[in-house]
Amino acid sequence: MFGISSILKRFLGDNNDKEIARYREIVEQINALEPTMMNLTDDKLTGYTRKFREQLEQGQAMEEILPEAFAVVRETSRRVLGMRHFDVQLIGGICLHEGRIAEMRTGEGKTLVATTAVYLNALAGKGVHMVTVNDYLARRDSEWMGKLYRYLGLSVGLIAHNMDFPERKAAYAADVTFGTNNEFGFDYLRDNMVLSEGQMVQRPLHYAIVDEVDSILIDEARTPLIISGPGTKSTDNYRVMAEAVRHLKEGEDYTVDEKQKTVAPADSAVPKIEKIVGITNLYAPENIELSHCFTAALRAKALMHRDRDYVVKGDEIVIVDEFTGRLMEGRRYSDGLHQAIEAKEGVKIQRESQTLASITFQNYFRMYDKLAGMTGTAKTEENEFLKIYNLPVIVIPTNKPIQRIDEADVIYKTKAAKYRAVGRAVKEIHETGQPILIGTTSITQSEEMSNVLKRNGIPHVVLNAKFHEKEAEIVANAGQKGAVTIATNMAGRGTDIKLGEGVEALGGLYIVGTERHESRRIDNQLRGRSGRQGDPGASKFFLSLEDDLMRLFASDRIAGIMDRLGMEEDEPIEHAIITRSIEHAQKKVEARNFDIRKHVLEYDDVMNQQREVIYGERKKILLGENLRENILAMVKHIIKDEMTQYANEKLYPEEWQLDALIEDAEKVYAPKGRLKKAELEALARDEIQEELEKVAEEGYRSRELMFGEENMRELEKVVMLRVVDQKWMDHLDHMDMLREGINLRAYGQRNPLVEYKIEALTMFEEMEASIMDQIASLMYHVSIVTPAMATQQAAPPVSADGTPRPAPVVDEGAQRRAEQLLARERSKLEDHLMNARASHGDESVPAEAKATKNEEGRKVGRNDPCPCGSGKKYKNCHGKDK
Repeated sequence: MFGISSILKRFLGDNNDKEIARYREIVEQINALEPTMMNLTDDKLTGYTRKFREQLEQGQAMEEILPEAFAVVRETSRRVLGMRHFDVQLIGGICLHEGRIAEMRTGEGKTLVATTAVYLNALAGKGVHMVTVNDYLARRDSEWMGKLYRYLGLSVGLIAHNMDFPERKAAYAADVTFGTNNEFGFDYLRDNMVLSEGQMVQRPLHYAIVDEVDSILIDEARTPLIISGPGTKSTDNYRVMAEAVRHLKEGEDYTVDEKQKTVAPADSAVPKIEKIVGITNLYAPENIELSHCFTAALRAKALMHRDRDYVVKGDEIVIVDEFTGRLMEGRRYSDGLHQAIEAKEGVKIQRESQTLASITFQNYFRMYDKLAGMTGTAKTEENEFLKIYNLPVIVIPTNKPIQRIDEADVIYKTKAAKYRAVGRAVKEIHETGQPILIGTTSITQSEEMSNVLKRNGIPHVVLNAKFHEKEAEIVANAGQKGAVTIATNMAGRGTDIKLGEGVEALGGLYIVGTERHESRRIDNQLRGRSGRQGDPGASKFFLSLEDDLMRLFASDRIAGIMDRLGMEEDEPIEHAIITRSIEHAQKKVEARNFDIRKHVLEYDDVMNQQREVIYGERKKILLGENLRENILAMVKHIIKDEMTQYANEKLYPEEWQLDALIEDAEKVYAPKGRLKKAELEALARDEIQEELEKVAEEGYRSRELMFGEENMRELEKVVMLRVVDQKWMDHLDHMDMLREGINLRAYGQRNPLVEYKIEALTMFEEMEASIMDQIASLMYHVSIVTPAMATQQAAPPVSADGTPRPAPVVDEGAQRRAEQLLARERSKLEDHLMNARASHGDESVPAEAKATKNEEGRKVGRNDPCPCGSGKKYKNCHGKDK
């Protein structure tokens, strides 16, 4: 039975096949150039880079020079790396250049594929970012592929976690920059917190190729990157609530919805908690903090399980990535959940922090002019890549036909029966010498599987998040004759398992899956460990009706069949219909997860628009030489609002509130006593507005003369940055609170998203007005004045007979004090930035690594300038605690 898409493909043809055919025509052009390239000297080959750059400068399109550029890279790779690009690798490169996702099977050489697209796009001189999932891969690829780029005259940079400011700046200035998704995202946020243009490290985001693109843009999509400052809330309530919820029983006091991953307290739970804690009403306004901690504590108890969702490592809780099984060092759950888990496990509770800046990967990567990606598994999520990132997925053919045999799934009634069956199957295969990789979905399951093998007397090694330090060694040996390896999903990323001597004749690597993951991609990654580059191999999944996916989404039908057939516990069902039924369940879960991510993105898009406005304004402040006109424009806007409020054109002049107008003006820009009610009463409305603008401009000019032009320009910048940053931080907090409670509007038959957009816009407009008011007020009032200066300021700039008074004499003492004030203000901003912490989710790692060496690698002296680029002495900056 064919689906609609299958029928359409039969009549209209497959778009993927059409694109591959088009790419093959371009590859033929590249192949035709190969003999010419092979006969070139090294100098002539490397000279092509200069030639290509000149062609691009003269207006030629990249597509016109693509065949020649790709041929140059292929020949360079042959000479420098000893590897020649296969035709399918060139097809992958064209796909990446066109801003698409190339789905390539494991072992097809994705690292080499990227070199052609990276080289071609780096010729524009705007920088290419090569994004990887971890520091190890970024360093490896920058050193390995860096040889090729440097040979061709391109500069190569690497962004690593503990790099200082000058190194980061140099790395981003390179033609090709390698780094992790986290580092690129955090540097973008930090660039929008700096105090001068010189402290920014990133250039405009031009082109990025994301390795393991499904992991970063889908699995990580909902987790925001956060830069946070130290919080002030006490952590005692978390410990109190962790103890209180221990007395609650599932089913009686709360219910868990495993499909939706939510927990709801029953009516009996709240009175119990109130009695234990000693309060009368948990939801009273004064107990809002306690009720928040109760919600987090209940989630920690009912939904978060040790050795599945997290592990306890020393005195801290470390999250386990559900997709890879890796430990996510330093990452923290948000909304108090991490603190609740710390309280539950009895380790030290870290304080909650205040968000200073935040962005999701979805919004960060959508800012690039062109984006592309590579992975072994993307086609199943093509709909999401298209809708959210506008990235089509092209399945690239393999260089050699796949010989792996994927056997049908077998299903048992219970987990115990499944484990017994795996034990028997592994023993039987192991006796032949064929290597086996057993995939599990959690640490707990990998340890249970290990016990089964021990009982069967089968020697094996375990690779999970608890032993990830030995990962490279364990994976390298997994394809050797007689090897048995148990691995969580972490073995499914970025590792090639090469077959040992004689293994090919035994049938290659045998993959045993012990549970289906929610996502088909993860299962496909596990299968993809076997059968690389035309090697033989096999895979088989052993399942039970007690597995999470089966129990929640697919078990009723299958359980009914098993019962009707009167099957025994150890008797399996093995049929293609079962495999299809399970894949249908996975599709349902994937669709639901996509809806959740799309829903989150709709909310985050509102914040993203606001973020772009604020960061755009902030950048203008950093780049602006003279912000005088900007501030006077703000003052004029304030005056216009004052006129609307106190001297509205719709009112008669006798109804105007001139006293209130003068009082309001004196709070912001007018010297006390300068505006007289009697004088204003004699003026028309337009004349009053002109008078107010004149007073504001005179006051500003007198302050410029008092402080000096240079100091005033610097003061403008510092004050504007300080106000914008503070107001934006407060706004982020308010938006978090709004987001937390907005879904309750649905009970009033209102669309929460529409309500959120309306409220968010109102709050943003209020923040903008508040920013203008505070900047204007500070610019007219922030100073240290002498009595002489006070007299000058208070005196009207015109005498009683209307003749202009002499301009104030510049006070050198005032200028000195202005400089001291500026130094203090800048120091406050720098301390604010220095104390910020970078986090993924709600993680706590220093935003800027402590710098101890300068650019030459020499140890920094206490009185030397700090290498971080702040302009302060080392002892007053990163060396403060030394």
